[in-house]
Amino acid sequence: MILSVSRRTDIPNYYAEWFFRRLEEGFLYVRNPMNAHQISRIDLSPDIVDCIVFWTKNPANMMAQLERLRNWLFYFQFTITPYGKETEPGLPDKKELLSTFRKLSEKIGKEKVIWRYDPIYLSEKYTVEHHLEAFGEMADALAGHTERVVISFIDSYAKTKRNMAGLGMREMTEADMLSLAAGIAKTASEHRLSVETCAEQITLQDFGIRHGSCIDKNLIERLAGCRLAGAKDKNQRKECGCLESVEVGTYHTCLNGCKYCYANFQDAKVRENAKLYDVDSPLLCGSIGPEDKITVRKVRTLKDGQIDLFGQI
Repeated sequence: MILSVSRRTDIPNYYAEWFFRRLEEGFLYVRNPMNAHQISRIDLSPDIVDCIVFWTKNPANMMAQLERLRNWLFYFQFTITPYGKETEPGLPDKKELLSTFRKLSEKIGKEKVIWRYDPIYLSEKYTVEHHLEAFGEMADALAGHTERVVISFIDSYAKTKRNMAGLGMREMTEADMLSLAAGIAKTASEHRLSVETCAEQITLQDFGIRHGSCIDKNLIERLAGCRLAGAKDKNQRKECGCLESVEVGTYHTCLNGCKYCYANFQDAKVRENAKLYDVDSPLLCGSIGPEDKITVRKVRTLKDGQIDLFGQI
């Protein structure tokens, strides 16, 4: 089983201690977002969890305690974009985040920290030229501390349009995407970075940019030293290349406040849910009610058992 921690919220930033305690107790509960009274019990044994994929915009609160992950394989998807407080109000200065990225890479290895420069949106302030300049500056700052950068172009979900309305976002054309791809690919190549897209329809192979997998079977096999038997995640969009995983987050619990976020777009609900946070609860930001039904989710290791100690898959 691959554990996704989390597409729905920033657990490393706000709920690290809860997650560490869940690992130590050996299980957690996840409420079904489509059926509020349906709760799954997830086994967190190192024998079952093949890899933990962390998604974050600021893992600083987790970094001093990484030793608590010693029994689990893991890597980070770390998002750093060029946007200011008008777009990402809950995040610290970019220089601080770039420094955190480098420190994390030095602790766990550059292959385990993937830079996400996404989503990309355009406005009068954030032009194609602005993005290419900012991307270059960040690539300079992260040189030697990562092997890969993931990009995506913003999807205009109806539920996020209201939050984005005051940012002057303009429609992105195919020509814009191609200009961005060409510039990003050139800069990435100069910094020995591979570039991948996240769940994008557009093909950018002419620039050396491939369709990516954020929960990457090849990377996990490389880190684990064995093959995995998992399939593509059927719960994601058809353009998504991610390996199947178990999601442990809860919608409307992330305090980053990013205006483009599809998972946390109601600020009042986020604040209400955050007040329910109990570091000792099996549930993230919630408690078990009398009408809730807990079911043990059937999970298994995806390893085929043929471990190659020389790293040849």
